Amino acid sequence: MAAGGHARGEMDIHDQRDTFHGFLIASIWGCGLIAQSVALLTLAFAMGLGWWPGLFASVAIGVAVGLFFRMSGVYWAVQIALLVVLGVGGLVVPALAGLMG
Repeated sequence: MAAGGHARGEMDIHDQRDTFHGFLIASIWGCGLIAQSVALLTLAFAMGLGWWPGLFASVAIGVAVGLFFRMSGVYWAVQIALLVVLGVGGLVVPALAGLMG
């Protein structure tokens, strides 16, 4: 066993702590987006309730995750962009489908 002046709790672990915090935030983002996607696609296609109830459930999950984990402004910006893109898609795709036949 090496004899040394090591004392428990004296190591600087700020870098490891920041890395683990980043990993946790990325995991929350990923799991939240997967849950939103599953809810949207399940309600819209598997259950046949339509796009808008699925989009509402997706937004509700995003808001719940954001509030529960106190997410940053970047998270909220991504959620708003996601809502806009999926909302426009919910308007454009049926209009194009109606033109096709």
